[in-house]
Amino acid sequence: MVVIVDTISNPLRPRHPEKVNRPDSASPPKPDWIRVRAPNTRGYAETRNIVRANGLHTVCEEAGCPNIGECWDKKHATFMIMGDTCTRACAFCNVKTGMPNALDAAEPQNVGEAVAKLGLAHVVITSVDRDDLADGGAEHFAQTIRAIRAACPSTTIEILTPDFLRKEGALEVVVAAKPDVFNHNLETVPSCYLTVRPGARYFHSIRLLQRVKELDPTIFTKSGIMVGLGEERHEVQQVMDDLRSADVDFLTIGQYLQPTRKHHAVMRYVPPDEFSSYEKVAYTKGFLMVSASPLTRSSHHAGEDFAKLKAARAASAR
Repeated sequence: MVVIVDTISNPLRPRHPEKVNRPDSASPPKPDWIRVRAPNTRGYAETRNIVRANGLHTVCEEAGCPNIGECWDKKHATFMIMGDTCTRACAFCNVKTGMPNALDAAEPQNVGEAVAKLGLAHVVITSVDRDDLADGGAEHFAQTIRAIRAACPSTTIEILTPDFLRKEGALEVVVAAKPDVFNHNLETVPSCYLTVRPGARYFHSIRLLQRVKELDPTIFTKSGIMVGLGEERHEVQQVMDDLRSADVDFLTIGQYLQPTRKHHAVMRYVPPDEFSSYEKVAYTKGFLMVSASPLTRSSHHAGEDFAKLKAARAASAR
């Protein structure tokens, strides 16, 4: 369980000021299949040191990802650009909320250098939401992509972006930088948006993913949802249909885990066999790649999955 107060950067400032006065929401005990080991390997320590030395943030830490030990041991880190403070306050998310600082102009180059030091063949770049910026941070994403290309020309790049809501022209800037994979998560089913993702609009996110394909059909598109937030099975299947209507290639489905008692409660722990069923259904709907399991996260095994994604596209083109 992650504490609600950020005692590192400012011991007096709540990590989630908008959630402090909410009543606690109790979740059921975690089942055995959702438990993971604490990180304590040499590879984990080396990855952490490189992240610290370059003054970078990772969503692995900020969002309390359960796979951090496994991924960092392999030196696979998902960099979170544009600071560690988000302008939105989604009920599921453990990233700090508030008014962010100005963008760090050196960050794109620092990310490129860190990718080179880690020797990554595939890297995932995500960000906080920056509704305070005129372009939502689109140009910063583009600069980061270009900096990685300059430092590591052979590294493939996957981005996980915000929705750039009401930021005209922002998406086009990011797509023009030509990431290999464009990921934007729906997070949940439409009926849960008001309580889980109130700052976003479901069909705007669907349209954003569709627009990426219209702008550059060669870019792989990807999206993911969490289950255990109160959704019904038929709603998950409808999300699959909506994503396929937008020509999305890759779907991830994982179990929602409550960061603190002030966040949205876990309504149910979905057993592994249901994830297997979702995966089978998703493949019948035409996705090139599907990852569905309790511990599936957007960037988990991203490099291996990208290789499978390319192979699936090549096979479908024969």
